[in-house]
Amino acid sequence: MLFCSQKFLLFFLGVFAVYWIVRHTRFRILLLLAASFYFYASWNKWLALVIAVSATIDYAVALGLDAIAIPWRRKCLLVVSLAGNLGLLAYFKYADFFLHSLEELLHAAGDTTSLPVLKVIVPIGISFYTFEAISYTVDVYRKRTPAERNLFHFLLFITFFPHLVAGPIVRARDFLPQIRRPKKWSWLRFELGFQFIVLGLFKKMAVADHLALYVDPVFASPMNYGSGAIWLAMLAYVLQIYCDFSGYSDMAVGAAHMLGYKLTKNFDMPYIAKNVAEFWQRWHISLSTWLRDYVYIPLGGSRGGRWFVCRNLMITMLLGGLWHGASWAFIFWGFLHGSMLVLHRLFREFCQSRPALDAALTSAPGTLLRWSVTFLFLTWSLAFVRALSFGDAWGVLHRLVIPHGGLSAPLPALSLWYTLAAFAIGHALVYTGAWKTFSARLSAPAQGLGYAAAFSLALMLAPGTTKTFIYFQF
Repeated sequence: MLFCSQKFLLFFLGVFAVYWIVRHTRFRILLLLAASFYFYASWNKWLALVIAVSATIDYAVALGLDAIAIPWRRKCLLVVSLAGNLGLLAYFKYADFFLHSLEELLHAAGDTTSLPVLKVIVPIGISFYTFEAISYTVDVYRKRTPAERNLFHFLLFITFFPHLVAGPIVRARDFLPQIRRPKKWSWLRFELGFQFIVLGLFKKMAVADHLALYVDPVFASPMNYGSGAIWLAMLAYVLQIYCDFSGYSDMAVGAAHMLGYKLTKNFDMPYIAKNVAEFWQRWHISLSTWLRDYVYIPLGGSRGGRWFVCRNLMITMLLGGLWHGASWAFIFWGFLHGSMLVLHRLFREFCQSRPALDAALTSAPGTLLRWSVTFLFLTWSLAFVRALSFGDAWGVLHRLVIPHGGLSAPLPALSLWYTLAAFAIGHALVYTGAWKTFSARLSAPAQGLGYAAAFSLALMLAPGTTKTFIYFQF
C-alpha cells in the first residue's frame, strides 16, 4: 500500500475521518493500532503477526527490566531482547547472505559443499522497527525511559503506520508521551501536514520516479553504456534516491501531523554538506543519531586516543552499511564512508595547527572545493548502492573515471539538467530564507493554488507506473 497510491489515499481518508469524528482517546488509539496492522497485513498478514509477537516480547522484557533491581538479571533480560531482535533481523534479512558467503568461501578453499538457500521473505521495513525496539529496551535498561505499562500504547509505537515501513526511526521517549496526550483539531497542523504530503508526493512522483527512467536502463547493463551515459545516470540516481527517501519521510511526517503526532526530522538538505561528517548530520538523521547513540558511543565514542576513535567510526559505518543491505557491496559502501570520516577527522586535526590552510579552506573558494569533493565522493560511493553486483559497481566507477564508448543515455539529457537546476534553485531559496519570507506573504487562496498546482504537476509529470520506494529494500 504505497503512500502515493489510490488505495492508500482511500485508506488514510477513512482513518482520518473516523479518527477526528470520534473524540474518545482510547478509541482513537485502538483505531490507529488496527489501521497500522491492516496497513502492514496488506503486504503480508503472517509478517504482521511476526511484528506483533516480537513487540509483545519486548514489552514484557521492558516490564521485567523495570521491576528487577539485581544487575545480572537485568543484563540477562537485556540480552534476551537484543538476541531476539537481532536474531529476527539476521534470519529474515541476512541468513541467505551469510550462507551464500560461507559457500563461496568453502568453494575458494576447494570444498564443493552446497549450502541450502532459505529463500526467506524479508519483512518490509524490518530494519527500521527492529532498531526502534532495540533502542526502547536499551533505554529502559539504562533507566532513561520508563517501561510502558499499556501494551496497546507500545504496539502503536512500534507499528504506527506512517513510519512503519521506512522510518523515520522513532524513539520511545519521543513517541509514547504523544499517545497519552489528548489530541485537539488544529487547522494550522492540518495545513502543515498537508504541505508535507504534497511536497513528498511531488518529490516521489514528479522527480524520483521520472529520474528512474534515466537510471534503471543504464544500471540494468552498465557495461553497454558509455561514460557520458554513466555520468548522467549517476547524477540522476543521486537526486532520485534523495527525493524518493525524503519524499517518503515528508509524507510520513505529514500523515502523522494530520493525526496529531510529530515524527522526527529525517533530512536537512544533505547535498549542501561540505564534508562527510556534515552529510551524516543531514542525511537520514534518525539513523545516524541511532548509530551514534547505540553503537558509536557505547564503543567509546570520541574518548580515548586517535586510532581508538577512528576504529569506532569504522565499526559504526560498517554496521551502517550492513544495515542498508545484505551484500558485500553495502558493507564496502559503509567502509568507504567510514574511511572518509576517519580521513576528515585526521585532516581537520592537521588543519587546526595550520591557521593559513584552515582560513583558505573556510573561504568561499575553499568551501566550494570542499563541497565539490564531498559531492563527488557521495556520487561515486552510490555506485555500490545502486549497481546489481560488486562487479557492475567497479565497472561503473571505471567508466566514471576513464572515458569509454558505448550506448548513449536512454533519454535526452535536457530534462535532467532542468531537474538538477530546479533542485539547486529550490535549495538556494530555502537555504537563504527567501522562500520562508516569500511564502509568509502569500494569501491563503494563493497558497491553496500553489498546493493544487504542485499536486497536479506531480500527477502530470509522473511516469505511467509508480515505483516502490527505494528504502523499502532496507
